[in-house]
Amino acid sequence: MLAQQPIIILKQNVERTQGYEAQRSNIAAAKALAEAVRSTLGPRGMDKMLIDGTGDVTITNDGITILDEISVQHPGAKMVIEVSRTQDEEVGDGTTTAVILVGSLMEQAESLLNKKIHPTVICRGYRLGMQKALDILQSMASKTDPYNKDVMKKIVQTAITGKSIEDVKDKISEISVEAVMKVATKNGTKIVVNEDDVKIKKQTGASMDDAELIMGCVIEKARVNQEMPKRIMNAKVALVQKELEIKKTEVKSKIKISTTEQVEAFAEQERETLKGMADAVIASGANVLLCQKGIADAAQYYLAKGGVLAIEDVPESDMKFAARSLNASIVSKPEDLTKSVLGIAAKAEQLDDAEMVVISGIKNPKMVTILLRGSTYYLVDELERAVVDATRVVMDAMEDGLFVPGGAAVESELVVKLRDYAVQIGGREQMAIEAYADAFAAVPITLAENSGYNPIDKLVELKKAHAEGKKNYGLNVYTGNLVDMQKEGVIEPLRCKRQAIQSSEEAVEMLLRVDDMMVSQSGKNMPPME
Repeated sequence: MLAQQPIIILKQNVERTQGYEAQRSNIAAAKALAEAVRSTLGPRGMDKMLIDGTGDVTITNDGITILDEISVQHPGAKMVIEVSRTQDEEVGDGTTTAVILVGSLMEQAESLLNKKIHPTVICRGYRLGMQKALDILQSMASKTDPYNKDVMKKIVQTAITGKSIEDVKDKISEISVEAVMKVATKNGTKIVVNEDDVKIKKQTGASMDDAELIMGCVIEKARVNQEMPKRIMNAKVALVQKELEIKKTEVKSKIKISTTEQVEAFAEQERETLKGMADAVIASGANVLLCQKGIADAAQYYLAKGGVLAIEDVPESDMKFAARSLNASIVSKPEDLTKSVLGIAAKAEQLDDAEMVVISGIKNPKMVTILLRGSTYYLVDELERAVVDATRVVMDAMEDGLFVPGGAAVESELVVKLRDYAVQIGGREQMAIEAYADAFAAVPITLAENSGYNPIDKLVELKKAHAEGKKNYGLNVYTGNLVDMQKEGVIEPLRCKRQAIQSSEEAVEMLLRVDDMMVSQSGKNMPPME
């Protein structure tokens, strides 16, 4: 105020929320998002049907897919979605758990704010709680041989149980583990896996049980000419970058033809040029051709006559994948083809029921393909999401060689152990650490609710078991009994839990420190100027 006159520093179209109202707004947004996905948690969770503006339907219980599909405007809600997205990018699973933790931590913070505890104190307590939680988590971890298939299959089945594709979880577990182990490499004592080395291709019209692991690549194109063979055994694959066509000149030019002999000579010259390209492919010993550009009709004819299966307009990404998978090299033009640059495979075949060529049977492939099938587009999409989660958790477990029990065993242990730790700290931070501990109860409570059990009864039973030192005990969602999750084979990669704990706390801390929100409205929403 200056001489009792207000000084206006913000434009008219800026909406400002200050103090406790700003914190309350962020808390409400986080709780709303957690509530939106919590019913999908666990093996007995429900699915969500999402319809976008164009009418496309998605049916899923995958946390990040749900959050990506819904449109949110609130800045705090966008930060919570970013937590889920980071969880998905870093570890591939646990996105729903991460969002539920954020919502629960914000709910606990709300009760502390109501008691006049300063946000800075809450953040400090939450930070101490997180550091202790990570230590407790590490103490619960068990080591495994990265190539122990039984352990890896159990990790996959924990990740995909409860999805719509549960009927084929045994087959998907087998395929996912085999795929990741094929492309894993050793870097000294460490196992390194590049997620791009496992490609997933989809095809509708068949059964989910027809999913298969292909030691090679799949090109979603048909052969260019019906006269070409549909199947090639002992395939020798050539990869050519440039077109097998007569290239147009880059400058404007005219050719004056005055006689029929000149026309015939001109056409003959074109045919000979195209025949030379086809002959160069055949002479190299190749019987399968992947061309990144087009193939002229005449070249197709000569290739078909030479018994070559050719595919044109292959995307660059597929060309690079095929080159690595086949241990081949991409050449610029057919004349550069030699025996040494060809890829070798047991078989190349165009499928009868799809425009798709499968090149398989490669010895020691650097990249592999998982071909998924299903009766409907929606089912195949959900199957793809499950397989992505499955391959990612195997990668996490192989790289770290560590796993922890599932079934809310970790969260139940944290509730008990963090409360003991809070007493040692004392002061107002003790209340914040206790609230941080109580936030983890949201996971076993949600798991029990989604399974049809009384959440309070199950939480009390879990707390009692963990207080007695049964650190691996969790909730069997099918029987309602508490069991040793590690012995039951319900296990998860350590990395999934660690990422969820870290990212949820960091996001909550950032949101709690906000005491002023200034949102600029678009021009069309501005009030009329007087």
